[in-house]
Amino acid sequence: MKAHETAQKELRSAQKRALFSIFVNASLAGAKGIAGFAAGSASLIGDALHSATDVLASGAAFVGLWLAGRRHPSFPYGLYKAETVATLIISIVVILAAYEIGRWAIVGTPGAPNTTLALTVAVASLIITVSFGLYQLAQGRKLGSTALVADARDYLVDGASTLVVIASLIGESFGYHLERYAAGAVSLFVFWAGGTLLFRTLKDLMDAGMDPEEQEKISSYLKAHPQVRSVEDCMGRTAGGRYIINLDVILHTTSHEVADRVADRLEEELYAEFPRVVMAHIRTHHGHSVTIRRFVPAQDESGKSSEHFASAPYFRVETVDAGTGNVLHFEVLPNPHSDAEKTKGLLVGKWLLELDPDEVCIGSAGVNKTAGYLLREAGVRLLEMDGTLCADVAHLHSSNETPAS
Repeated sequence: MKAHETAQKELRSAQKRALFSIFVNASLAGAKGIAGFAAGSASLIGDALHSATDVLASGAAFVGLWLAGRRHPSFPYGLYKAETVATLIISIVVILAAYEIGRWAIVGTPGAPNTTLALTVAVASLIITVSFGLYQLAQGRKLGSTALVADARDYLVDGASTLVVIASLIGESFGYHLERYAAGAVSLFVFWAGGTLLFRTLKDLMDAGMDPEEQEKISSYLKAHPQVRSVEDCMGRTAGGRYIINLDVILHTTSHEVADRVADRLEEELYAEFPRVVMAHIRTHHGHSVTIRRFVPAQDESGKSSEHFASAPYFRVETVDAGTGNVLHFEVLPNPHSDAEKTKGLLVGKWLLELDPDEVCIGSAGVNKTAGYLLREAGVRLLEMDGTLCADVAHLHSSNETPAS
C-alpha cells in the first residue's frame, strides 16, 4: 500500500538521521573529554559526560525508530510506540542532565583550568551542537518523528550546558566566578524542558487522542466526498507521533458494494493526504435521505434528454422523491466542458462530482470511459435512460435497476 510505503520511507530517513546523531554526539563527547582532561577543566569534563549520556539517548532513538519499522504478528497495530519508549528514555536523560548542571551550580569548578584550550573546544562544540540540534528539530517536525524532535531538544539542552561552561571559562579568565549563577538558571530550564517532554510521552503511552485540529481536517476532508452525507464519529489516538483512526461515516448509497468501494478509496486518500495517519478504518452506514439528486444529460435549456454524455451542452438536475421515484422539481445547468477538445470525459466527470450527484443517467451513446470510472469509484449510480422523459428515468429508479457496468 502507498501509505505504508510512505511511512516506511519516513522511518528509514529518520533512522539515518538518528544514526548520524549518535556519531556527532560521540565525537563531541570525545573531543570535550580529551580537552577537559588536558586543560584540567572539571566543568568541560562534566559537559563531556553529559554528551556521553546523549550518545545513549541517541542510541535509544535509533533503536526505537528501527523497531517502529518492523512488523510482527503479535503487534497488528505496528511497533510505532517503540519510538515513544525511546522518547521516554530521552526525556529521563534530559532530567538527569538538569540534575548534573544543578550539581555544578552548587559545587562549582575546582582549580584553575587552561582556559585557552578549554574555551576553544567549548565554543566549537557549542556551534556544532546548536547547528545540528536546529537541523534535527526541523527534520523531526517534517517527518513527524517524536524521537528526532526529542533528540534535537536534547542537543539544545546540551548546548545550554556547554554555554554554562563557556561562561565559567570566560569568567575564570577575568577572575570572576559566574558559573554557579548561570548553571542554576539553566538547570531549571533544562528540568522544565525534560519534564514537559516526559509528560507528552506519557500521554502518548496512555493512548492520548489525536490533535483536535487534525481530527477536524480529516472530518472535513471526508465530508467533501460526494457520497458522504456526514461523519458521525472520528476517533483517533497517537502512536509514536503518528495516528491510528476509526471513523463512522454515513453514505448516500444503499448499495453494500458501493459502500465498500467508497470506504476503500477514502482510506487510501486519507493515507495520501495525511502522511501521519498510518492506519485508518472506515465503517460505513447507509443514509435515509428522502430525496435523490439525479443528473441527466440534456440537449437544450428546456431539459430535453440527450443520448450523448460528455458532449451534452446541458445537464438536467432532478430532485427525486426516494420513496415514490417521482421527480419533485428540476433545474438545467450548462455543461462548461461540452466543447473541450481534450480530456472532455475527465473534465465532465470531475465537474459532476463537485455537484454531489447520487445518480447519473446515460443515453444510448454510452458514457465516456474516464468519466464512468470516476463516477463509479466515487459511488455514484449510473442508470441507463429508457426514452427521453423524466418519467422513464424515474421508472428505472423505482424498479431498482442495477448500475450500468
